[in-house]
Amino acid sequence: MNPFLRLLFSMVVLGSLLSSVRAQTNEFSSDTISVGVVVDDLEKSLKFYTEVIGMKKVGGFSVNADMGKKTGLTGGVPVDITILRLGDSKSATDWKLMSFGKAANPAKKTRIQDGRGPQYITLNVKALKPFLDRLKEHQVPLLGETPIPLGGKTMFAVVQDPDGTFVELIGPME
Repeated sequence: MNPFLRLLFSMVVLGSLLSSVRAQTNEFSSDTISVGVVVDDLEKSLKFYTEVIGMKKVGGFSVNADMGKKTGLTGGVPVDITILRLGDSKSATDWKLMSFGKAANPAKKTRIQDGRGPQYITLNVKALKPFLDRLKEHQVPLLGETPIPLGGKTMFAVVQDPDGTFVELIGPME
């Protein structure tokens, strides 16, 4: 066999073996992360994420007081969770909204450095204009001088949800 072809064949086999080893060491059963978001007013947040942003309600579940205590998540407080997604794909991220009927953190954030943990989400959109129209219709103000160009046809806009989480929208204006 030609030495070049032998080397090429060896590289293909080695690459395939390395890829197989990497696949076997992945500890996760899913490539997506489900995000639980505590909000002050569930109805207000549902309206923002469904009517303004365009997420779809795909389900929900309840955690009773006993399960909340056993899991260590709520300390025995029951909660209803509503699941939203950007699309119909089973691999779409779950945006799980829940409310405990009171303000979790009374201080409103005005910049991402004003809090700890997740501060913003980024949504890559096919066209920014429909989002801008819905934001205007629902009187949700754009922040800074957005929308601003990022290069080429890509534009960037940012708003805050009712609880202060920053929502970045990135895509062409069309």
